[in-house]
Amino acid sequence: MDSPFIYGKIAENEFFIDREQETKQLLCNFKGLVNTTIISPRRWGKTSLVNKTLEMLVKEKGCYAARIDIFNCRTEEQFYKTYVNAVLQASTSKLEEWVALMKKHIGSVGPKISVGEGSQSYEVTFGFNFKEVQYSEDEILDLPQRIAEEKGKKFIICIDEFQNVGNFADSLAFQRKLRSHWQLHNSVCYCLYGSKRHMLLDIFGNYEMPFYKFGDLMFLDKIAEADWIPYITRQFKKTGKVISNDLAAKIVRKVDKHPYYVQQLSHQVWLRTDKTCMAEIVEVAHENIIDQMRLLFSNLLDSLTLKQINFLHAVVDGVENFSSNTTLTQYELGTSANIKNLRNALLQRDLIDVLPGGKTEIQDPIFAAWLKQQVV
Repeated sequence: MDSPFIYGKIAENEFFIDREQETKQLLCNFKGLVNTTIISPRRWGKTSLVNKTLEMLVKEKGCYAARIDIFNCRTEEQFYKTYVNAVLQASTSKLEEWVALMKKHIGSVGPKISVGEGSQSYEVTFGFNFKEVQYSEDEILDLPQRIAEEKGKKFIICIDEFQNVGNFADSLAFQRKLRSHWQLHNSVCYCLYGSKRHMLLDIFGNYEMPFYKFGDLMFLDKIAEADWIPYITRQFKKTGKVISNDLAAKIVRKVDKHPYYVQQLSHQVWLRTDKTCMAEIVEVAHENIIDQMRLLFSNLLDSLTLKQINFLHAVVDGVENFSSNTTLTQYELGTSANIKNLRNALLQRDLIDVLPGGKTEIQDPIFAAWLKQQVV
């Protein structure tokens, strides 16, 4: 029997939970061509939200939609190649039209075209460095706008792992170039998101950066417990098993409403349930997930300084005032001047998150549960 829960993949159809308000807002932004940045910790469902909204949008027709993942892009040239392929693939599924668009709009680049099996997949490669033909970069960045104008349609460009542009050589110059083009496009909407929350906050929240106030900022909250409970109980029921509302709520609380882990823990509990779930099954399943991650977490601690580890323990213990003499002494954090550096270092590693209002928490609830088991 297939599991009624999904994790590690994009949540679609019955696996997509809640996010009704976010979906409505994002759909409205796409229709109105409002540029949007989505910011949240890792594995909170940003990609699932974007895909769900695009599915709703394309049913209405009148627009093109390109999903672009730049996780493997380390240079501007790699970005341009990935970008142009995605834009052209979204514009047509016919090879002849694809080639015509390529020649018409960015012919000065001199592309080489390769066709995938079955002639349903096309990819462009380039015979020389983009730097040799500066104008080609402008052509590529303006490509969605030009296609949209020609076809009389809107173009939605969604770029995942956008924070990677911050690692390009001369990143600021590249970001200025992107914004100088994209802000002039009146038939294109850009949706930018990624898995490095602190980097995205710097790119879009720092008034000195080129993408400051580029568009609408969406900060995803955790999915509410009240939305998770009926989903979990329904998924159990559809496979002939039973779990009470109380135990479904326990699953959600065990992993602090983290979308990925709610699905994973629900799956582990479902596997261990014959007919009716019992409280001890939830405990065993939760401990099993922690056990799976012990080696990874141990190796992670080996890469941290002692004070960074102590800071994490203070976060797990619910400390709010890290600079108090009591906290500095109890957790051996050194002087109060160290706190900012410790917090920033752990933010850079995506191990902690600073929530609105200033509260600090561990991003990964399973990592937090494992830390609680360790002797300080």
